[in-house]
Amino acid sequence: MDIVGSRSTVLILREALLGTRRFDDFVRRVGVGEPAMAARLKEMVAAELLERIPYREPGQRTRHEYQLTRKGRELLPVITALRNWGDTWAATDTGPSVVATHHDCGEPIRAVLRCAAGHDIADGDIDIIAGPGLVRRD
Repeated sequence: MDIVGSRSTVLILREALLGTRRFDDFVRRVGVGEPAMAARLKEMVAAELLERIPYREPGQRTRHEYQLTRKGRELLPVITALRNWGDTWAATDTGPSVVATHHDCGEPIRAVLRCAAGHDIADGDIDIIAGPGLVRRD
């Protein structure tokens, strides 16, 4: 949550997953001011969710665009699950503001829980056990 716990970070991730790359586009699409956007993008680069890539328009100075790293792209299921929840519980009566569909068949995309053996997981089918990184307090 320290890395992706803020509203603006989630919105920036959403936009980056939709293909947004440039600072001005992030500001316009996310709806935060330039100073806040600059700070958030800097934090996301430091957290290795985004990387800065230089580009230069003819006759202009060098600027940077932001591309998702593998670490950032692997948040797609998380963002998809949040969008699915919002589509069910927070959309207006007219429906969700965007619909994500599978490019090949056109069907809506849903996040699902599945174990490594390929079984779909339902509520109550999860056992939580201590992992190797658990810090025990005496």
